[in-house]
Amino acid sequence: MRRSMKLKEFLKISGGEIIGDPETEITGVAGIREAAKGDITYLADKRYLRFLQDNAASCVIVKEPLEGVTAAQLKVGNPQYAFARALECFYLPRPPVPGISDKAVISATAKIGRGVHISPFVFIGDGVSVGDGSTILAGVSIGEGSKVGGNCVIHANVTIREKVSLGDRVTVHSGSVIGSDGFGYVFEGGVHYKIPQVGGVVIEDDVEIGSNVSIDRATLGNTTIGRGTKIDNLVQIAHNVTIGEKSLLMSQVGIAGSSELGSFVTLAGQAGVADHTSIDSGTIIAAQAGVVGHVAKGVYSGSPGIPHGSWLRAQAIFAKLPELQRRIRELEARLHTLEKGATDDTRN
Repeated sequence: MRRSMKLKEFLKISGGEIIGDPETEITGVAGIREAAKGDITYLADKRYLRFLQDNAASCVIVKEPLEGVTAAQLKVGNPQYAFARALECFYLPRPPVPGISDKAVISATAKIGRGVHISPFVFIGDGVSVGDGSTILAGVSIGEGSKVGGNCVIHANVTIREKVSLGDRVTVHSGSVIGSDGFGYVFEGGVHYKIPQVGGVVIEDDVEIGSNVSIDRATLGNTTIGRGTKIDNLVQIAHNVTIGEKSLLMSQVGIAGSSELGSFVTLAGQAGVADHTSIDSGTIIAAQAGVVGHVAKGVYSGSPGIPHGSWLRAQAIFAKLPELQRRIRELEARLHTLEKGATDDTRN
């Protein structure tokens, strides 16, 4: 749902300082390459300044004032954050109307809060509770005894199995599975005997889980995702993993069982964490890096992961290895010639 507002009205939301006409009418939000009359955009980097000369944006969000720009400017400390607030203002999703579809299957023992929306073909099992203001969209299955907090959004075709607890304001995107069995087997009698996975999963407040994410239940106890953590698509979190608050897990990250991640940890795309690994708060694991054991706070790259600075130096050497090998062979040949000459002189 789009809306219109004057720049001075948006200032109350974004904060900052207006440079230009505060009565400027804003009717939409666009990227700096596509912005047209009525749009507000933002300058992420001065390298993109040239695009402002080619569009008719009504306002540009900036960190520092720009010279020679005809559009109004909104000077703020964090332009990208102000841009995000603009998107919230101008492209609000239409909230579903509260109500329960007669095509949903809901246990008589489930507790459904006030103002909840439940779409057709939802299954809610025995003893489930859904908090006030939550939205459960089509095809969602919530298993026995699980809890969904208030103001959560569970998108279509999510599976929340038994003994899962979601805090308030949790968002789970389509196709994700929370509470599937952990991967646990013991080899006995020539077969892989399954270890029962009887624990649960705890997702704390303000967590967002992308599409097609798998979060396994614990063998005993709980797999825990800390408050404010954000998880990208296609992430695997194994049984008994603990993740602290406000961490970031990018696409295709894999975390093996019983690992412990502190708060404000960042795992970039395709990073891998071995089982029983401990990662200190504030650590960054770069894309495709693999870590094991205790990982002290820092930035790590490579597999196995090493400090990022060392990895950069190693990569610079790696590119030169063929040339270094050629030079070593030449030096070996020259040394062999010198040694042979010295031997011949001794004999003479």
